[in-house]
Amino acid sequence: MNKINPKYLFAGLLTAIFFTQTWKTTANYSNHQNFYIALTAQQDTIPKKSSDSLVKRPPINASDTLKNDSLLKVIAVQDSMMNRTDTFELKISKDSLDAPIEYEAEDSVVVLVQEKKVILYGKTKTVYKDIQLTAPQMELNQQTQILTAVNKLDSAGNLIARAHFAQGENKFQSDTIRYNFKTQKGLTKNTHTLMSELHMIGTDVKRIGDVVYSRKGVITTCMLDDPHFGFRYDKIKVVNNKVAITGPIHPEFESVPIPVYLPFGFFPMRKGRQSGILPPTFTANEDFGLGLEGLGYYKTIGEYYDITFRANIYSYGGWTANFVPTYRKRYRYQGQLNFSIQNTKYNFKGDPDYVKNKSYSIMWSHTTDSRARPGTTFSANVNAGSTQYNQYVPNNPMRNFQNQLNSSITYSKTFENSNLTVSANHNQNNELHLINLNLPDIGYTVNTFYPFQPKEIAGAAKWYEKLGVAYNGNLKSQVSFYDTAFRVNSLIDTLQWGGQHNFPITMSLPPLFGGTLLVAPSLSYENKWIAQKFRREWDPVAEKLDTTITKGFYMDHKASFGISVNTALYGTFNFKGARQTKIRHVVRPNLSLSYSPSFSKQHFYTTQVDTNGRTFRFSEFEGSLYGFYGEQDFGGLGFGLDNNLEMKSKSKKDTAAEDKKIRLLDGFGFNGGYNFIADSFKLSNLNFYLRSTLFEKINITAGTTLNPYQVDANGFPVDKYAWEGGKFKLGRFTSGNLSMSTSFQSKPRDQKKDQERKQKEQELLNDPTIGADAQSQLDYMRRNPADFVDFNIPWSVNLGLSVFFNERLKEDYSGFEKEFSSNVTFSGSFSLTPKWNFGVNGYYDFDTKNLQTLTMTIAREMHCWQMSVNVTPVGPYRYFNITVSPKSGLLQDLKVNRTRYFYAD
Repeated sequence: MNKINPKYLFAGLLTAIFFTQTWKTTANYSNHQNFYIALTAQQDTIPKKSSDSLVKRPPINASDTLKNDSLLKVIAVQDSMMNRTDTFELKISKDSLDAPIEYEAEDSVVVLVQEKKVILYGKTKTVYKDIQLTAPQMELNQQTQILTAVNKLDSAGNLIARAHFAQGENKFQSDTIRYNFKTQKGLTKNTHTLMSELHMIGTDVKRIGDVVYSRKGVITTCMLDDPHFGFRYDKIKVVNNKVAITGPIHPEFESVPIPVYLPFGFFPMRKGRQSGILPPTFTANEDFGLGLEGLGYYKTIGEYYDITFRANIYSYGGWTANFVPTYRKRYRYQGQLNFSIQNTKYNFKGDPDYVKNKSYSIMWSHTTDSRARPGTTFSANVNAGSTQYNQYVPNNPMRNFQNQLNSSITYSKTFENSNLTVSANHNQNNELHLINLNLPDIGYTVNTFYPFQPKEIAGAAKWYEKLGVAYNGNLKSQVSFYDTAFRVNSLIDTLQWGGQHNFPITMSLPPLFGGTLLVAPSLSYENKWIAQKFRREWDPVAEKLDTTITKGFYMDHKASFGISVNTALYGTFNFKGARQTKIRHVVRPNLSLSYSPSFSKQHFYTTQVDTNGRTFRFSEFEGSLYGFYGEQDFGGLGFGLDNNLEMKSKSKKDTAAEDKKIRLLDGFGFNGGYNFIADSFKLSNLNFYLRSTLFEKINITAGTTLNPYQVDANGFPVDKYAWEGGKFKLGRFTSGNLSMSTSFQSKPRDQKKDQERKQKEQELLNDPTIGADAQSQLDYMRRNPADFVDFNIPWSVNLGLSVFFNERLKEDYSGFEKEFSSNVTFSGSFSLTPKWNFGVNGYYDFDTKNLQTLTMTIAREMHCWQMSVNVTPVGPYRYFNITVSPKSGLLQDLKVNRTRYFYAD
C-alpha cells in the first residue's frame, strides 16, 4: 500500500498553485523593476548596525570630480537597498479554511493543478477538525471547498463499500456524499444514519450543522441495512440529541406495511432525565377484571429531584396509586420514597368471594456519601405498611409470600475515642398482624483505653500497662400493637424500655512457650435496666395460669472473671505420586476458666403450671427487651475445638506452576462447658458445626445441638447422662440446621460479551438516576424472568436445600414438641438453539409434600425484538404472561402484552 504523507502533499499543492498564478501575472519578471521591492518592507522594523554590512566602503566625497559617475549611482542604490529588512506579507484568501485538511489514499492521489482538484482512489480518508470521511473514491475541490465521496460497485453492480461520515456522535454511511467544509452543509443519497438508538434510512438527506432533513425513508431501532421493522415516512426533520419529527407515518414489518397510520411521528432523543407520560400496559385478571397497569407521569424538578407517579386501574373498581419522589446530590446523598395506596376489590358486591380492602405501603431508602461529612453517617431503609398489602399485590408471588417486614433509620457519629449510634427500628409479622416499633434505640461505645500506659512509651511495656478498659451501652424503648385492633391506649399499655451496660476489662500477656500459647485474662461487669416485672400464678379455680405485670424501674447485675488459653497445631500428610499431594490439618483448641456468681436468684420463683402439680422455675424479668441473667452460679471450664482441612497438589500439565490449593473443610468443631459448682446438670449442651465449600462449587453450612442428658416420659431432662444405665448413647439432638447450595453454568459463548454484560449491570446498579424505579424494576424482573435471559450462557443450574428442626416447649407445659421444616429451591435454563431459551424455577416443601411455586419461562431472541412467555401453573397465585417487544429502551412501551391472573383457594 502506497500512502502519501498529507503534509507534503498539501504543501506541494499550495506551492504549485502559487507559482502557477505568479507565472501568469509576471511572465517577464526578470526585467520587472518592482519585483524585488514588492517583497521588501518600506521601513525597517529592526534597525541595522553598520557592522551588519557585507562590504565596507569609505564615504563618498561630494567634491569628488567623479560624483556624476554612473558607477557611484549604482553603489548608492545598492546601499539603500541593503539597509532595508526583508519581510514577507502573504494575504490569505477570505474563503480559505481555518484548519488544514489531511487526506490519504491506499491506491493513488491525482492532483489537478489547473482545476485545483485532488482525486483520491482506494480506501481514502479525509480529516478536517473533528470530521472524518472515508470512501472508496473521493474528490476535493479547492475552489468550491466541496468534497465528494462515492461508493464502489463490483462488475455485477453489487455494492462493495459505502462512503462513511463521522463527526463526534453523528455517523452515517451513504452511496454519495457531497459536503462543504466552509458552510458545513451536506447532501447525501441512500443514507443510513445512526443517532443514539435510532437508525434512520433516507433516499435524499440534507445536513445543515446539527439539523438533518430527509425524504422517503424508514426510521427504526434495528441496525441492519434491511431492518426487520420500522416506521415509514415521507419527510422527517432531526435535531441532533433533541428530537425527530416526521409527517404522516405508518409501521411496517419485513417491508410489509401495517394499516395503522398516524398524522405525525415524534421521537424524543434527549439524553438524561426528561419529563413525560408513562404509557400503561393492558391486563386481564380473573378477580380484578380488565385493567391498565403502569399508567403515570414522570416529572423532573431541577437537577437533584424527580417524581414518578403510576396508577393501576381495574374494571371491577380496584385501583392502586404509587407516588415515588427521588433525590440525589453527587458526593453528598441520595434516596427515594415509595408511597403506595391500594384499593382492592375482588369480583362484584354480592358475590360470595367479594372482597373490599384498603391498604398502604411505604418504602424509603437513603444513603449518604462518606466523603460528605467524615465521621458522620445517616441512612434509612424503611419497608412498612398494612399487614394485608402484600397479600393483594397482583402477579407477584414473591411479595405475596413475604410476611416479615423490617425497617431501620440510623444516625451514627464517630468521636476521637468513642462512637454514638441512634436508630429507630420497626418489624412486623403480616401473618400475625403484629407490629413492633423501637424508638429510639441508642448505642454508645467507648474504645478500649489503657489507664496505666504512659503517654510516652520507652522500652518494653510493663504487664500492667496492657490493662485495657472499655464500655458498651444500649438504651431503647418498644411499643407493640395489632393493626386489626389498633388503639392509642394500647401503645401506652405495651410500652417497654430497657438498658444494658457492659464494662469489659482485658489484659494482653506475652505469648508463652515461644509464642505458641496465648493467655488472656478478663474481667467484666454487666448491668441491665428493666421496666417491668412479669409473673405467673396458678389459678386453682379456673385451672389456668394468670399473669401479672408490674411497671417500675428494676436492675439486674452480672460479674465474671476468667482466663483463656489458645493455641494452634499444624499437621501435614504427604501422598506419594507425581503430583505430590498434601493435606494440611489445622487444629485450634481453646480452653477457658471462669467464675460468675449469680446476683439474680431473688428474681426467680416457682409456680405450678398444670393440673398434675408440675412446677416450673421462671424469672420475673421474662419478656424484657434485653433478657435476664440466670440464677445458677458458674465456676467451671469452657472448651472448644476448631479444625480446618486444606489440600495442595501440583498441576498435571505444568509441574513448575504454583501448587493448587483446594479447601476441603473451612471449619468444623464443637464447643461446650462444665460447671464444677452446680448441684445438677453440670455439663452444658454441646454445639457442633461445619462449614465448607467443596470444589469451590458446593456451599455447605450445618450445625446441631446435643443434649447429653436422659429425659423422662414427657421429654423433660433428668440429671443423668445419656450413656449411663447400660446402653451407650451420646444424647439427643434438640436442634439442627443444614443448608446446601450450588450453581453450575456453561462457559459463555462470547467472553467479551459476558464481560460487557457484567460491566453494564454494575453501572446500572451504581447509577443513582434509576433509584426511583429500583423496586418496580426488581418486581418486574421477578415476574418476567424470560425478559432477562442471557443467551450467551447455553445452560445454567442452581440448587438449594434447607433443613431445620427444633425442640420447643408446648404452650401447656406438658412436654416438648419438635418442629421440622425442609425445602428445596431450584432454577435453571438451557438454550435449545442460540435463539430459543427455556427456564424454570420453583420451591418444593418437604413438610407439606407440595410444590409451592413453579414458574416456567420461554424466551425467543429475534435480533431487534424479543418474545417472552412466563407461566405459573401451581400455587395459590397463578398467572401467565406473553410479551413481544422491541429490545431498544427507546421503544420499550411499544409491546404486545397479554396477562391473566388466577387465584386458587
